[in-house]
Order: sequence, then structure tokens, then C-alpha cells
Amino acid sequence: MDPRGELTVRQAGQRGGTSTAGKHGSSFYREIGRRGGQARKGQLGPEGYAKLGRKGGEARKTQLGSRGYAELGRKGGEARKTQLGSEGYAQLGRKGGRRVAELIKRGKQPGK
Repeated sequence: MDPRGELTVRQAGQRGGTSTAGKHGSSFYREIGRRGGQARKGQLGPEGYAKLGRKGGEARKTQLGSRGYAELGRKGGEARKTQLGSEGYAQLGRKGGRRVAELIKRGKQPGK
């Protein structure tokens, strides 16, 4: 705080955020983040939202470097495997493999 006892905007925001976190917990922030993401997806559409995600991923890769980004992906994969279990994770991999095959086939079609 400054000597007059007044808060800066930043300090007031930090105080409010700390108070809200104490009242509602981390699940509150997860939920409002999820809702915000869904609203943004509605504004941009699935393709625009995917493009936004790729842009963010590229920025994060620049921050972390290739090794750090690979480590982040490995940790994310492990977390997802824990969520889904081994069989669910295997099903997800098969689904991804089918999608890649479909995209390759589409790319090989004349006129594409």
C-alpha cells in the first residue's frame, strides 16, 4: 500500500482475487475459465478457436524451447492417461490415428 493508505488498482485487484479464491476455491476459477472458453469458441467457431489454440501453442513453444515444450506435452499426456485410464487412453490414440489417416487420404485426392 502507498503511504496514504490508498490501494493501487493492481493491489485492489489482487486483494479481490485473494478474497474470491478464499470464498470459492480453485473449482470456481476452473468453471469460469471453462465458460469463458465456450463463449469464445461460440464467437470464433471451431476453426477459429483451433487457430487461436495453435497460436497460443506456438507462443508457449517459443517461451519453453523445443525440449521444454516436448516435456510439457509428455506431462499432459500422462495426466490425460491418468484421467482416462489405460484403455480409454488407447481408444483416444486409435481415434487420433484414424483422423490422421483420413487427413492424409484427403490430402492425396486430386484437386486438393
